[in-house]
Amino acid sequence: MALDPQLLEILACPDTHHAPLDYDAQAQTLTCTECGRVFEVRDDVPVLLLDEARGGPAAADDARGGSSR
Repeated sequence: MALDPQLLEILACPDTHHAPLDYDAQAQTLTCTECGRVFEVRDDVPVLLLDEARGGPAAADDARGGSSR
C-alpha cells in the first residue's frame, strides 16, 4: 500500500525549516527537499523523527570528521 497523496501534500520535514518531502515509493522513504534528511516509511507510516533520519546536516559533519555539537 502506498501513502495517501493527500497526506504527502501536508507532510513536511520536522526540522525548523519545515520543507516539503519527496516520496520514493520503491525505497519507502521521504527525503527533505532542503536539508536532505531521509526518513523511512515503515508499514505505511512515515517515521519523521530527526534522531532516526539518515543524511542531512549531522551526517555531513560526521563525514568531514567534525561535529557541530
